[in-house]
Amino acid sequence: MSQITSIEPQIKDKTRCSVFIDGRFYCGIKLEVAVKYRLKAGMEIDKTELDKIQLETEKVQATEKALTHISASMKTEKQLRDFLFKKGYVEAVVDYVIEKMHYYGYVNDAEYCKAYVGGISNKSRRAIEIELLKRGVEKSVVEQALEDYEDDDKQILLLLQKNLRGKQLTKENVYKACRYLVSKGYEYDAVKRACGSLENDEDY
Repeated sequence: MSQITSIEPQIKDKTRCSVFIDGRFYCGIKLEVAVKYRLKAGMEIDKTELDKIQLETEKVQATEKALTHISASMKTEKQLRDFLFKKGYVEAVVDYVIEKMHYYGYVNDAEYCKAYVGGISNKSRRAIEIELLKRGVEKSVVEQALEDYEDDDKQILLLLQKNLRGKQLTKENVYKACRYLVSKGYEYDAVKRACGSLENDEDY
């Protein structure tokens, strides 16, 4: 058994309160629910019991918050989970909402990756991969989304020209520009081809 050490009103939402168990924040819950179940500081309670209370009383509200959050733009499962946890919902509530979002197709990491990759034109394949992994997408899903994506030689050439603008076209400057693009995640062979095109461009 654990002990409720304090119950404090939330600053941003006066209808909710924060429940602290054993001196640490555990979850947020509606004030009316805390009153209904007579929750108070010093009370001994099983965490699983508190999870059940929150699940039954807050799953509808949590689902509504999730729908509002994803209505502005697509979210990965991890992004939505993080959002709900920050709102104070316990894992049981979050799992319930995520399951609902998957069922109705509102959260789909594969579709998210497909849309993200389709809207990108100025990032390297590696940079896109890193960004999607940071957003919590599984590596296999990211790799599938990038299966047909290749670093654009024309885009790399434009970036090289931009980097070298106002500089002499020396081997040293070209090397530095190429090294910079490789550090940004562009494939070495693609950068090398662009460098070759640049050096053969008499109009540059």
